[in-house]
Amino acid sequence: MSTTTTRGVLYVHSAASALCPHVEWAVAGAFGVPASLQWSPQPAEQATYRCEFSWQGATGTAAALTSALRGWTQLRFEVTEEPTMTSEGARYSYTPDLGVFHAVTGLHGDIMIPEDRLKAAVVKAALGQTTVEIELDKLLGLPWDNELETFRYAGEGAPVRWLHQVV
Repeated sequence: MSTTTTRGVLYVHSAASALCPHVEWAVAGAFGVPASLQWSPQPAEQATYRCEFSWQGATGTAAALTSALRGWTQLRFEVTEEPTMTSEGARYSYTPDLGVFHAVTGLHGDIMIPEDRLKAAVVKAALGQTTVEIELDKLLGLPWDNELETFRYAGEGAPVRWLHQVV
């Protein structure tokens, strides 16, 4: 990872009770320091918990967190990373059904779609494999947003906790 420092937020939208300690261990592994997260019940899904906290660390920390957390079937989460003078921002979303969505984000949090991905979407539509609208929705992460929206609203008012990565 780079030595440039950035900030971000990890939103664990839903995790089964038995998974919560594993999430904390994965977060601790990404930061190199112990993590104790403040879990609260997730009203959108019975017997699950949610947490969110802000972090500060090296650029690439969002990718490291996503790699550490992805693949668990009873977990939904998002990780954001702010842009720096030398790097773009990032947004990662994960659901068990859809897997990982990654987008580059600009200064104001807008998703920035690379030219080659736009060209590929247009080609697929021109070949009749899909429509431009469907491909743009995928490039913007709409399927992930649709699945996570209920969990996001259920978490309004939750406490935020800061973690700092040892660099």
